[in-house]
Amino acid sequence: MTPEEQQPDRLDVMAATWLGRVDYGTAWSAQGELFNARRAGAIGDCLLLLEHPPTYTLGRRTGPSDLIYDDSSRAARSISLYEVDRGGRATYHGPGQLVGYPIISLGERYDVIAYVRKLEEVLIRTAADLGLEARRKRDTGVWVGNDKLAAIGVKITRGITMHGFALNLTTDLTMFAGIVPCGLNDRGVTSVEAITGRAHSVRAAAVIAAHHAGVVFGRRLVWTAPDDLGAPSLTRAPLTSSTTA
Repeated sequence: MTPEEQQPDRLDVMAATWLGRVDYGTAWSAQGELFNARRAGAIGDCLLLLEHPPTYTLGRRTGPSDLIYDDSSRAARSISLYEVDRGGRATYHGPGQLVGYPIISLGERYDVIAYVRKLEEVLIRTAADLGLEARRKRDTGVWVGNDKLAAIGVKITRGITMHGFALNLTTDLTMFAGIVPCGLNDRGVTSVEAITGRAHSVRAAAVIAAHHAGVVFGRRLVWTAPDDLGAPSLTRAPLTSSTTA
């Protein structure tokens, strides 16, 4: 029986929350807190949905040539920089981009590739609802032609997931000039707005993506307030509403 065919009241719950715009460090700390709580069985699966201020993140496979802008160039553009523990290489987060961090238990016997494919499926379905056809390619992520629409970078420890996806909606694509996105010199980066001419709000896209995440992962989606997740970092941090929400 597929997840779509199961009865909703018999599915495990995924608690989704909309955070608005929150700095990367706060969201990263919250992921760690939720990871520990999920591993301990204190909480169920959850999905953080948000956008970040301008930020470059460097994954474990980042090479020296992947970061193009130096300190002064980043400072002039107010771009933060984080070296992180996810897979993959360099990517950009910023306003107009939907970021999703699933904290999900995959069990002791899990398939990393299968998990990434499910994230891609969530984004392909979300893109379809936003008016464009996106596809998988050999390289991880979601693509329109030769341009990457959404990036994926994950970490899985003891079957619990961290990090996740970033879908470009109205993202300032010029910001990608400061890195080699995902280490791919011969590929471009695009957004929903660049392709369709339509400026969807990040919050509206978050609702769509959360729905598809529930279906694809076979979870019953329940929306919850950030304070109810059990992540002290989110309770302490001043979360701001997205300017595109």
